[in-house]
Amino acid sequence: MGRPKKIRPPLPPIWEASDELWAIVAPILADLDPPKPCGRHRIDQRAAFDAIIFRLRTGCQWNHLPDDYPDDSSVHRTFQRWVERGVFDRLWAVIQEACEDLDGCDWEWQAADTALGKARKGGTRLVPIPLTVPKTV
Repeated sequence: MGRPKKIRPPLPPIWEASDELWAIVAPILADLDPPKPCGRHRIDQRAAFDAIIFRLRTGCQWNHLPDDYPDDSSVHRTFQRWVERGVFDRLWAVIQEACEDLDGCDWEWQAADTALGKARKGGTRLVPIPLTVPKTV
């Protein structure tokens, strides 16, 4: 007989913000994107944030967001407003500061992903390359 297996609750999907992350994001949104005093109510900010995470992690089009999330055009409008107001820049700064408080990142191991392909229509072969460098005055 082996050890009994521990039964764990299922992990949240990687495109949903954890409660810990939301505790960081909520004050930033309250500061940079407070609710409007009048007019139509905005969509739920946490649901919009989860939809944006889903969109950015999967690369799907805005109009292909699952039905679990708010309306795609509302989520896109919210995303554009947050970009314009600097929400993601502030969030990145807060996360970087928290990382530095934990002795920083280990920069020895990093990864980059890229895709290389042929240049369409020949690339620079169609553009004449000057043989001499123009003189500056």
